[in-house]
Amino acid sequence: MTGQIKLTGMVLVSMPVGDYDRRLTILTKERGKISAFAKGSRKPTSPLLGCSQPFSFGEFILYEGKSSYNVVSAEISNYFAELRDDVEAIYYAMYFCEFSCFMTKENLEAGEPLKLLYMTLRALSKPSLHKKLVRRIFELRFMAVNGEMPQVENCVLCGREEMLKEPQGWFSPSEGGICCEECRKKRIQEQADNDVRGGKYLPEKDGLWIGTSTIYTMQYILATPLEKLFTFTVSDAVLAELCDAMDQFLQKHVGHKMKSEEMLEIF
Repeated sequence: MTGQIKLTGMVLVSMPVGDYDRRLTILTKERGKISAFAKGSRKPTSPLLGCSQPFSFGEFILYEGKSSYNVVSAEISNYFAELRDDVEAIYYAMYFCEFSCFMTKENLEAGEPLKLLYMTLRALSKPSLHKKLVRRIFELRFMAVNGEMPQVENCVLCGREEMLKEPQGWFSPSEGGICCEECRKKRIQEQADNDVRGGKYLPEKDGLWIGTSTIYTMQYILATPLEKLFTFTVSDAVLAELCDAMDQFLQKHVGHKMKSEEMLEIF
């Protein structure tokens, strides 16, 4: 089917094509991730110049052809111009867009991922929020939206909640969440009995100890409405544990290092 359609979305990637055109990757509420051509958008006088920039959010009028989309016009409600004066914020925004691009699919409704991305970019402009915390909130919540969130309400193996009264718990990406000490010891013994070695799963090498405050922080991130998600801060110790836990979890469940991550390492 061909014709004009209106989609709400944000430009994730903008790539030059030919002499004057751009190919955009847009995350849309209605159709998920799509690719669209913005013809002539690299000309200084083009009406599509602004809407073809990364982070541009609004309503896009597109011509839907048999094999591709073409941008006809757009009404942009937020360019996130405040981020463009902050080099660190720009790199984080690029990472969030790349992460969203990798994790979303075409022709699948993406209202919640789009809203999360929008709220995350807004949070980058808040001076009271550490950008590293904004990143980890985004990652953990995005994994939850994708149906791959860790279990942090109780032990992922036996279901005990009493473990949260302890000063720390064992966070295991392979098991998919928090493990109590009793279950962790059982897993270690089971693997020892089976003589599992040589790069395979060994519980004593999979995961890390995190404090109860970090566990509560993860619970809050997973349960809080998006509108209230970026309204808190944590101590440096909790942030460090959260960063380590998310690095391990993403390595296990995403298994892909974003190119833009390299730039974040300098901050």
